[in-house]
Amino acid sequence: MNCVCSVTSAVKEQFDENQRPGDMKRHISKKVEEGGGLEKARLCAQVAAAHKAERPLICEVGEVVDYTDYFVICSGRSTRHVQSIAEHIEAALVQRRIKPMGVEGLTDGHWVLLDLNDVIVHIFYHPLRAFYDLEGLWWEARQIEFSETRASD
Repeated sequence: MNCVCSVTSAVKEQFDENQRPGDMKRHISKKVEEGGGLEKARLCAQVAAAHKAERPLICEVGEVVDYTDYFVICSGRSTRHVQSIAEHIEAALVQRRIKPMGVEGLTDGHWVLLDLNDVIVHIFYHPLRAFYDLEGLWWEARQIEFSETRASD
């Protein structure tokens, strides 16, 4: 709560009385969300690693594409494992009041996609990860290190 208040105070100083209140609200929302994408990506990768996902990685794709900032890519050993990883990531996000914009592929478990707007999580059944080779497709994207340990949910 203190963080939001300090951001609000700092942002108010940047606006004068001639600007509309809606402008300030949008500016505050943007300031609060800055840096949030990387933290969401790290959280998703850590949850995946904690649930035995294979080769989880974070790619910073914001300079390469215009629809998201980060990809989290990992794979599971079976379709049920893929579904389980996705469910655990979604539960960790919901616990932090982050609701995915969309979830695709959860029923089949071959390739699950969680759309968090600034982060897109791809969870593959391991043979499909090699086939689609997103790492190779987005080879220009910088891979970001993350700690595979995290605080408990």
